[in-house]
Amino acid sequence: MDLKQAGSSLDSLISSFNTRIAELQELVIARNMYPASSVTDLSAIDAALKGMELQVKAIKDRLHEETKAIPKAKKLIAKSLRQQKKLQSMSVYAPSYLPERTATLNLDSDRGLVPEACKQQPNQSTMVEEPAAIPKEKKSRGFPPLWYITAGELDSLSSYMRGRLTLEKVNAAINDMATYAEANAQLIAAPKKKLAENQWERALELKDIATTESIKGKHFFLETDMKGPSLKLDNTGKAILTVLRHLGRISETRMGHHRVIILLKPQ
Repeated sequence: MDLKQAGSSLDSLISSFNTRIAELQELVIARNMYPASSVTDLSAIDAALKGMELQVKAIKDRLHEETKAIPKAKKLIAKSLRQQKKLQSMSVYAPSYLPERTATLNLDSDRGLVPEACKQQPNQSTMVEEPAAIPKEKKSRGFPPLWYITAGELDSLSSYMRGRLTLEKVNAAINDMATYAEANAQLIAAPKKKLAENQWERALELKDIATTESIKGKHFFLETDMKGPSLKLDNTGKAILTVLRHLGRISETRMGHHRVIILLKPQ
């Protein structure tokens, strides 16, 4: 090795040492530049990581609970579907609108039934007097029946008799008939002192009809009661009566100048 090559190798070694020393100096400076803030930053990161770990654990626990609840939810859904099918099959035989079973005659709230003097004098004997006893045949009536027709019964009719009637229209009319019959039953059973003069006359007329042998103990209404909302004294109402008479839900009779419709149990 000549002097020229030896000098070149020495220069290369010195340059390598200088580069290494510079790198070490930079590392020392970087380590000692912000020692306090570095520790704080690392502590914050550690706390954040622990918080995330707790959140992940809570999510895992919640997922485990939800997984255990899936079989119960499936059973509940299956029961709900079965119940829905039952309700759908039942809805075929009932009208879409079923008002509450309250008669048109309300003896407690109707202003025309109780004299004003009775309301203003609570000490009078009229306020504590017991209502008249209901005749035995009226006690056995109970609420008017709601014997709706089925789709099969309606389809069994001739197209001429059925016309444009639908199952919903006919069953809504049956609901109206029960309301008429219940109003008449309450009017018959009401004490005289709770009725206005015009209502008392109608009550006497209804009592005469109710005591007839062919009607006694049965629910009935008059043709003049047909004032809606579903059953009215028009062509559609007459067609509905014809259908219900044919299907054995009602019978008709004439009492004086009244046409009486009697509710019957289907055979």
